[in-house]
Amino acid sequence: MDKHGFLYVSDYKKNEVRRWKMGEYNNEGVIVAGRHGQGDRLNQLNFPGFIFVDEDQTVYITDKSNHRVMKWKKDAKEGIVVAGGNGQGGNLNQLSGPEGIIVDDLGQIYVADSENHRIIRWCEGKEEGEVVVGGNGGENQLNGPMDLSFDDEGNLYVGEWGYHRIQKFEITL
Repeated sequence: MDKHGFLYVSDYKKNEVRRWKMGEYNNEGVIVAGRHGQGDRLNQLNFPGFIFVDEDQTVYITDKSNHRVMKWKKDAKEGIVVAGGNGQGGNLNQLSGPEGIIVDDLGQIYVADSENHRIIRWCEGKEEGEVVVGGNGGENQLNGPMDLSFDDEGNLYVGEWGYHRIQKFEITL
């Protein structure tokens, strides 16, 4: 949901994201991302998953099977790759099965990089991200992080499917 009362839904079978205005029951909704079938072009998605909508109704989508995060500005005809997009892998410029996503007030993009067992932070325009939690095989290890959230004090909460738990982390901005 965004602050204007729109509900956003990711449809992984149709490879698109639609939006509905709460209280207006239109069965179709409006396509805000995708609309050109499955693929890896900038106007396509391949298994879209989690969504984050910012104050300007810009939609950030984890494009799971393309191993990237896409940013679609309001009324855009195509998206922009803002994280990953360099094939599947574990390098700092890659993602592998991205799931949950949050964008903070500074525009930093936090992604649950599920198959790399880490949370990675990307700043738009950067060539690579930085690991915030996990991915190191030791302390703060994650196992299949799926979703993430911040509280008002800046603590990061990560839900994992592998260990069936939610962990809390204090991170540095």
